[in-house]
Amino acid sequence: MSDRTGGQKDSQAVLPAAAATAFRLSPVIIWLGIVSMMTDISSESVAAVLPLYVTGFLGLSTIAFGIIDGINQGASAIVRIAAGWVSDRTGQPKRVAVAGYGLSMLARIGFLFAGGFWAIAGIVTGDRIGKGIRTAPRDALISEAAQPEHLARSFGVHRMLDSIGAATGPLLAFLVLVLIPNGFSTVFIVSLALSVIGVTVLVLMVPGRSHGRVSQEAAAPRPRFRWSQLRWATLKKHGLARLLVTAGLLGLLTIGDGFIYLILQDRGSFAVQWFPLLYVGTNVVFLLFAIPLGKLADRWGRIPVFLGGHLALLACYILAVLPLAGLGATLGCLVLLGVFYAATDGVLAAMVSRLTTGENLATALGTAQTVVALSRMAAAAGFGVLWFVLGPVTAMLWVAGLLAAALTVGTVLLGGARHWRAAP
Repeated sequence: MSDRTGGQKDSQAVLPAAAATAFRLSPVIIWLGIVSMMTDISSESVAAVLPLYVTGFLGLSTIAFGIIDGINQGASAIVRIAAGWVSDRTGQPKRVAVAGYGLSMLARIGFLFAGGFWAIAGIVTGDRIGKGIRTAPRDALISEAAQPEHLARSFGVHRMLDSIGAATGPLLAFLVLVLIPNGFSTVFIVSLALSVIGVTVLVLMVPGRSHGRVSQEAAAPRPRFRWSQLRWATLKKHGLARLLVTAGLLGLLTIGDGFIYLILQDRGSFAVQWFPLLYVGTNVVFLLFAIPLGKLADRWGRIPVFLGGHLALLACYILAVLPLAGLGATLGCLVLLGVFYAATDGVLAAMVSRLTTGENLATALGTAQTVVALSRMAAAAGFGVLWFVLGPVTAMLWVAGLLAAALTVGTVLLGGARHWRAAP
């Protein structure tokens, strides 16, 4: 099989190899997972208290928080492709990743001194830009270190460690506020310390050069990158166009988790102070299913697992608005939402990696991440309008119906069921 762009016959040949080749996890992936775990504990602990901090402690309006949350959703998208381009051009993805993680670390310091809307907005912007810088080169490092036959499974291991951090962060913030009422500064100090640990591990433990299946390629002189390489014809040639269109279409119907949680809280009538723990529940499910679904994607095909994840999201939408209340419905939605993320996040990165030549890997990953980030940002804004005009239940039913239609379109775009086992 060619490096990453083999056709249908080559892809079919991967399946027996995946079954015959023993899975070996690179230490690079483990260390990158630890870096992501520390960083996610840091960032998610702040994210869990930010609504209370902005509207309660600082006394700003919900409109102000809405703007800040919009920045939180979309600011990273503006630099993802550029960061991937720099990573590919320089051949130094670790250095680019360190810059991104370092910028987010510096933003943590700002929270200790910020006291108004513009300060908070600037700090959140810096943090999210740091996330946008680091994501594509980090995923490129994972792709280079992983076995081709177990690519989605390797991403699943990283996402599992990442989601441990995403689940621990809100729980840590919850415990701090229970022990220290209005202890926001304590949360920010702990967040900064964990971010410093993450950057230190990246600098000291992750090698700066590729040692995996593209080591020879990394050592060779790298051709000058041209933006023409990202033209639509090029994407179509390498099989990326349909995947990006499908990911963008489905992303437009992926509303923010907060909307789902608000509907669950309203229908379940549980105490408001338990609200942050909904994030914990989703991320616990994510970490439990990230590796099994990555392994399933490598063995049975990544496209059906990716689309199946969106079926879980559709089921979550429907369950959230059914005339059911209580713990069972809430837990069911959290399980479905966690399965959705486990079946789509790392699996999409694996699909892009298999459809991209090595010299453009980080750029392609950044492009896919940008498409998803921008489409989900638009989805959140659009659903907010639908909620205001139609009410939460009717708005959710509309989105569920459109998502069902989008899944049908996506199935066609990605070649139909007869090609799924041959899919990257």
